[in-house]
Amino acid sequence: MSETIVIALIGVAGAIIGSIATMAGSIFLHCLKERAAIKRDKPRKELLLEMLENPKYQWRKLKTLMHVIGADEEKTKDLLLKVGARASEDGQPLWGLKKRNPLPKGKQ
Repeated sequence: MSETIVIALIGVAGAIIGSIATMAGSIFLHCLKERAAIKRDKPRKELLLEMLENPKYQWRKLKTLMHVIGADEEKTKDLLLKVGARASEDGQPLWGLKKRNPLPKGKQ
């Protein structure tokens, strides 16, 4: 093999190795960020469940839930869905656990 071809192959191999290393680094960073988000959300979910399971309240106001867990509306709704809650059907910003507030028959 000529010296030019060897140099070209080394260049191609370097590019491939560099690309693989970059992708691996990106995947690793993504996994770390996801793990941190899960860890950060756990206490918020626990607090939401504690509030929603309180026998004193059948439904909770979204603003109250947002304020207590310190999250914006989108994040709060996402966490509420993850803990098994649902919004009320009357258009008011109220949330309750599905197990305590099942959908009426025929609306499921």
